Amino acid sequence: MIIREIQQKDNKSVETVIKETFIELGIPLTGTAYEDKETPKMFESYQGDKEVYFVVEVDGEVLGGGGIKPLNNYEGNVCELQKMYFSSKIRGNGYGKMLFEKCLQVAKDFGYEKCYLESASMLKAAIHIYEKYGFEHLDGPLGNTGHYSCGVWMLKDL
Repeated sequence: MIIREIQQKDNKSVETVIKETFIELGIPLTGTAYEDKETPKMFESYQGDKEVYFVVEVDGEVLGGGGIKPLNNYEGNVCELQKMYFSSKIRGNGYGKMLFEKCLQVAKDFGYEKCYLESASMLKAAIHIYEKYGFEHLDGPLGNTGHYSCGVWMLKDL
């Protein structure tokens, strides 16, 4: 298993992992990353300053990913943990925790002061991990991600 920065050739694999996860777990398809314009072109979508998207590759196959980007339409030095999804083939192996820790470290290295994330309430295992790492629940969203179907908003000081 390796964690590496996304390459253009990974776009289709990452899109497939994201969309299959939504269908498998019954996450709403509208108002979420499922229908984001970025989802089919993840490599191109993470080429700006202070942003990166990593993929998890197992035996040559991209089976997960997650990234850091400045929080859209928000004043302040806050990043967003974005599009962290994993194929059912690798869930439960600790890869998510490793990628999560790598994303948080990169956010710190980029100089962000806080990290924000949004999630769907049915992703209880992920939310539990976020809580263990010090993310605190918010009463509403920050910025404007366009993910109106996400009902969980969390923030962590870096």
